[in-house]
Amino acid sequence: MLKARAVRFDWAKIGIHTFFILLSLVFIVPLWAIAAISLSSETKLVKAGYSLIPRPLDFTAYQYILKNPLVILDSYRVTAVMSFAGALLSLLLIATCAYALARKDFAYRKAITYFLFFTMLFNGGLVPYYILMTKYFHVQNTYAGLILPVLGGVFYVFLMRTFFSQLPESIVESAIIDGAGEARIFFSIIIPLSKPVLATVGLIKLLTYWNSWFQALLFISDKEKYPLQYLLQVMLQNIEEITKQMNYMPTDYEALSAMPTESVRMAMAVLAVGPMLFVFPFFQSYFAKGLTVGAVKE
Repeated sequence: MLKARAVRFDWAKIGIHTFFILLSLVFIVPLWAIAAISLSSETKLVKAGYSLIPRPLDFTAYQYILKNPLVILDSYRVTAVMSFAGALLSLLLIATCAYALARKDFAYRKAITYFLFFTMLFNGGLVPYYILMTKYFHVQNTYAGLILPVLGGVFYVFLMRTFFSQLPESIVESAIIDGAGEARIFFSIIIPLSKPVLATVGLIKLLTYWNSWFQALLFISDKEKYPLQYLLQVMLQNIEEITKQMNYMPTDYEALSAMPTESVRMAMAVLAVGPMLFVFPFFQSYFAKGLTVGAVKE
């Protein structure tokens, strides 16, 4: 007869798994709560507070936001163009600058590194920034006004420079001996070897562009060119103004409590965050490795 094997519990693994399950719930529950509140009735929220299960199911917040769907679709289009074009241009600018600074045979790399680092310590101020963008670059009501101000990133230049510095110099030397030019070396050799750091910086820049609204506040006056985040903020301000006006009508308590305020805020968060939840898995395989760039120097 076969003897039953004794079940051995690895309490260390059980503890680690339990910890990470609880940690995952810390991140999942707020997202679940946002979705549930966005599907709840405003009257129910006022009376009973927040709940993880919307009872009854109510789509009033989404109906309010999507009352004019073409406006939302236009803002999604503007945000998508701004985010993906901006992220690609940012990667090209940051990677080329970082590669030059990583080359030891570049004569001016120390001076340029000091100049870039100096810009991290001091800011020119909002007024010179606005004058530069409007009077000299003329970015009003253009995609350039949404992309250009967020294009660079000195911290990411230094991050990529560290990664490029860890690549073997013999690869570049061999390519030069074979007759490859600098552009060929960069795009055919360095870029394929740098997928982790490129994916990490690309994802961060993509999220930065997707969540940006300040540039639209400064440079965009055409409503058809509002990015999603700024459009949702304008809609929320309109709701708050209507609610303030209704506070001066004490006889209309039911209309005041039914006005979707909290549920609209959560619905806006769902509409703003939703697309990025589908983008992140494409970067996930490189993201964890890219976060450790420069942590270990061989």
